[in-house]
Amino acid sequence: MTSSRRHHLKSLMLQIAANWLEKEAAEIAAAKEAYMAENCPTPDLNGDQAALMEICRKLYQSLDKIDEDRYDAEAKVAKTDKEIEELKLKVVELAGVKKPALKKVRMSADAMLQALLGGKHKVTMDLRSNLKQVKKEVKEEGAEAVGDWRKNIEDKADRKKMFETS
Repeated sequence: MTSSRRHHLKSLMLQIAANWLEKEAAEIAAAKEAYMAENCPTPDLNGDQAALMEICRKLYQSLDKIDEDRYDAEAKVAKTDKEIEELKLKVVELAGVKKPALKKVRMSADAMLQALLGGKHKVTMDLRSNLKQVKKEVKEEGAEAVGDWRKNIEDKADRKKMFETS
């Protein structure tokens, strides 16, 4: 579909939606007018002061009744909202909180100590420098030394004596 065709269809859809919104607004206004005409007829203001006072009393009585109904409706809504919140909490409690899977993170020793001690403490520790340097001694033995088993036994006996004396 080309972009011009897509743009044309989009503009048509927006025009149709705008027309629907206008019709809906007109219907709401007409329904409001019909309700007001049915429930609130225009008062007859012709007459003496006593008749006008009676009309005012009726209006105040109807206002009081409407206020009571509104208060009752607000109380019911507040009660149901509270129940909904309680039910949501119960659902969460029953479902349980799923903990996310922890990821393995490679951290240096310095970063771990800084995390444990807090950001204020600056800790630098080079653990590798504290390790002892160990050199492996490579013995080169000839073929004769391997064959002479008596000499090997004597060397081992000498080592045993060194450990026993210390």
